[in-house]
Amino acid sequence: MSSPAAIVALIGRPNVGKSTLFNRMTRSRKAIVDPTPGVTRDRHYDRVEWKERSFILVDTGGIDERGGDVMAGSIRSQALAAAEEADVILLLLDAKQGLVPADYEVVELLRRVQKKILYVVNKIDGPEQEQELLLPFYELGVEPLWVVSAEHNYGFATLMDGLVEQLPAEAAPLHLPDQTVRVAFLGRPNVGKSSMINRIIGAERMVVSPVSGTTRDSVDTLLSHKDRHYLLIDTAGIRRKGKTTEKLEKFSILKALSALERCDIAVVMLDAEEGLTEQDTKIIGYTQEQGRALILLVNKWDLVADDRKRQQQILEEIGRAVPFVGFAPLLTVSALSGYGFKRLFPVIGAVYRQFTATFPTAALNRLLTDAVAHHSPPIYKNKRLKFYYTTQLSSRPPTFVVMSNSSKGVHFSYQRYLVNRYREGLGLDRVPLRLIFKDKAQQRDRRRGR
Repeated sequence: MSSPAAIVALIGRPNVGKSTLFNRMTRSRKAIVDPTPGVTRDRHYDRVEWKERSFILVDTGGIDERGGDVMAGSIRSQALAAAEEADVILLLLDAKQGLVPADYEVVELLRRVQKKILYVVNKIDGPEQEQELLLPFYELGVEPLWVVSAEHNYGFATLMDGLVEQLPAEAAPLHLPDQTVRVAFLGRPNVGKSSMINRIIGAERMVVSPVSGTTRDSVDTLLSHKDRHYLLIDTAGIRRKGKTTEKLEKFSILKALSALERCDIAVVMLDAEEGLTEQDTKIIGYTQEQGRALILLVNKWDLVADDRKRQQQILEEIGRAVPFVGFAPLLTVSALSGYGFKRLFPVIGAVYRQFTATFPTAALNRLLTDAVAHHSPPIYKNKRLKFYYTTQLSSRPPTFVVMSNSSKGVHFSYQRYLVNRYREGLGLDRVPLRLIFKDKAQQRDRRRGR
């Protein structure tokens, strides 16, 4: 089992090149790159691999000093949030624009925190520019200064080598029993995660042992129940609105991302009294980006036990807000009274069996043939789409590839039809299912080395 993923946060003023550096580090184009200040409206995150080390990189919205007071709102909240939630902070500075008052303010703020900080001066394209452009930044009184051109790659490898040296030491892998089911409990504070885990481990005939040194700001419990082993991961909660600033709230979900890296099944706990919130939908979305199995647990059901109208309203609200996870089992429980919690382990078992299921290629091909015969593929560029064969690429979640004569011609509606046929035919009604379409001709060309 892997240890918790380290978190690295990119912070800085608008337009200093955070998104460009993010894209280079993640080898992607997830972050929008635009010269207009403030174009990164929300944070983006991705896993970064460098020389056998990995971490979660977060690209934040820019610290905006507009409005007179350079320490107003956004500056302080971004810097404090990064300091609180990240393991390492990359403070990006703009060599072309030079020092501005906001840079001094943020550097002074970060001096007070006990986190590792790399001060990175961006937009220096070569050694000939270093002496001239770097000199003013020594006035900040911080060292070393890391020189980089996020756009042109200058200094990038040196920065990455220095960054991974600052990451927390990796914990030794845990030697868990074979087929241990890893279950992370996620949700906002006071939604009842710890109470539910306490309720679970306090039940009779369950053997519990603590697992130390495996998480950051969370507690892991190894539990044996009916000949099956479970690792229960109780994560730090997502902060509520009103308790902190919006910027801080965006960072507070990062610990949940770290937990998702380590689990098979994400149990997202919701509050029956407060209903579904935006933060709930965000974390549910992240579980699917990570490809995790999902169970929705509506806690505090005892508070609405006598209000059938409110019960129906809550369930309908969840269905409308997260239709993309219609497959996820939804349970109503009360950690306080114990209502409904005994249904959780049978559901976890059923979900895990589907999540890890594998299928013979012959059975998959019969399924594909029957699906095509029942509903013919559409016409694309004056040709009928053809599907030649299918096979399973992986489990966790079940992922299948379908070879065709034109993957681009598979309309979303037909893709959805095939996904539903696979779900029905394979009995995968409770887990995410991925269907990937590839062109047979391209596959043949690659084998020939073209």
